[in-house]
Amino acid sequence: MYPLLTGLRIIECASFIAAPSCALHLRQLGAEVIRIDPIGGGPDFHRWPISEGGHSYYWEGLNKGKKSIAIDLSRPEGRQLVVDLVTAPGADGGILVTNFPKDGFLAHERLCALRPDLITVRVMGWRNGDSGLDYTINAALGIPLMTGGADNGERPVNHVLPAWDLLTGAYAAFVTLAAERDRLRTGRGREITVPLSDVALAALGNMGQIAEVLDGGDRPRHGNALFGAFGRDFMSSDGERVMVAAITRRQWTGLLAALRLEQAVAQIEAALGVSFEMDEGQRFSHRDALFPLVERAIGALPLAQLRTRFDDAGVCWSTYMTLSRALNEEPRLSLASTMFSELDHPSGHRYPAPGAAATLSDAVREPGVRAPHLGEHTDAVLAEVLSLSPSRIGELHDAKLVAGPAC
Repeated sequence: MYPLLTGLRIIECASFIAAPSCALHLRQLGAEVIRIDPIGGGPDFHRWPISEGGHSYYWEGLNKGKKSIAIDLSRPEGRQLVVDLVTAPGADGGILVTNFPKDGFLAHERLCALRPDLITVRVMGWRNGDSGLDYTINAALGIPLMTGGADNGERPVNHVLPAWDLLTGAYAAFVTLAAERDRLRTGRGREITVPLSDVALAALGNMGQIAEVLDGGDRPRHGNALFGAFGRDFMSSDGERVMVAAITRRQWTGLLAALRLEQAVAQIEAALGVSFEMDEGQRFSHRDALFPLVERAIGALPLAQLRTRFDDAGVCWSTYMTLSRALNEEPRLSLASTMFSELDHPSGHRYPAPGAAATLSDAVREPGVRAPHLGEHTDAVLAEVLSLSPSRIGELHDAKLVAGPAC
């Protein structure tokens, strides 16, 4: 972690990936993040992947370094405690990150009546408030119908990476800091809604895919071929599958040099009247002529020889590996990097966990902090943020409105 946001207090009322990852990014840059957890845990408290004992690796991964206060959200008194925490005074407070509904007890209009400079960052599925997850947004946008090969027919191919959840979380963290900066200048709070659907739609538009569809219709499936340039998976002579991509001119000339294909490709260029070196789009358009050449050349060489040739020539490539193999064999993905800290997690397991993905050249990383036990910071948060006395906190425990880590 880095202490760039030290002093900033974020209240998080959220579950699943997008909103919790937003708060995680802020925490890993130094903000204090206080999670409001239902007593017994929220809907993602047991989300897979899980340990043999049933503890969620997912939950403890997304909540590293945060504080947890457990409150009975089913009762009005419990919900009022949440409102009090969100609207508590202090120049560095008054920031809520949530994926709760707009019209619930955390409605911005209600909260800002108690704290006018409140910043509410609300992650949503669809902008109209309909429920939506990464996979359903993806389905609606047609991404699974672009994925896979022609032999998939009309059958969709879902992606295993929740890209819109992750991108929405990162974008929400960015807009949180933008709103806080504006509040410093103007004293003004606001509600910001960040729907997965809008983040996904904007991303497709920014990459030119909306214009592409409006101009020429839906993109067909191309299997593992890299759209718009040269790239695909190939098999070495010893059965290792590699991904090779050549988008830039340098990557293309390096690939030809490594595979000794300059003359053969020059003959194809002369016959077609094109320059693959100068136009990456031509490499894609004529992939049916180029792929067999590269397939034969790679298929004639073992991986060790390919590695030497590719690396010497600056080829953009990688072997296909399982995650477990990659963590053991790929030094560029080593868990021994400074991004990771070896932590004892709430699950009882000890393993390396990542901190901030960015590296600051002039700062020393602070050690990572494990995720909290559910309700671990209940008493401390009530005392520090709401200035409640020990006797009042005891009354809240007796009434079962709040719970500590033993519950």
